[in-house]
Amino acid sequence: MKNTYLTSYFPLLSILLFSLSLSIRVEMSLIELLKNAGIYSGMKEFFSDGGIKLALIALLLVLFFMVFAALKLIADTINELSLLFFSKDSEGENLKQIRSGSIIYFMGGAVSLLSLYSFLGIGAIFVSATVVYFIYFVFKISSSMSFAGVIGVIFFQVVVWSSLLTGVFYLAVKVYNSIIASLPI
Repeated sequence: MKNTYLTSYFPLLSILLFSLSLSIRVEMSLIELLKNAGIYSGMKEFFSDGGIKLALIALLLVLFFMVFAALKLIADTINELSLLFFSKDSEGENLKQIRSGSIIYFMGGAVSLLSLYSFLGIGAIFVSATVVYFIYFVFKISSSMSFAGVIGVIFFQVVVWSSLLTGVFYLAVKVYNSIIASLPI
């Protein structure tokens, strides 16, 4: 008998692994930046070297954990909305089928720890895990849906995610431009 809750802790572990890899990479960059700016030596008067690194890792881990947890919440909502709109399954069998896909992100998080020295590597691993999970998601739900339903799910996912990412990018550019414009140069 297969227990459907066997992999229920994988999303948490995936979030922790990706958060840890990004936290370590950002911490290394921050330490280098603080050293170049001359701030690090002043910080060592109040904290030990290990204390500074531990505090930075803890704060960054919490920050990235919140970002990835929010992304997972949004992704789950979008997945379930797409199933609500395009699936004829009212019992939740599709959700049971895609639950084991969290293994993909878990493996991606574990591999991301091997790419600690590259933001690009960590980002590429995350994007690769996302693409593989999306293919897995579509493959698993396609057996219980019509062709039009599968196309609807794919279209819905692409439109919603591209709208969200474009909106966030637009807001980031607007904030950046307003900050730059307000500087007395």
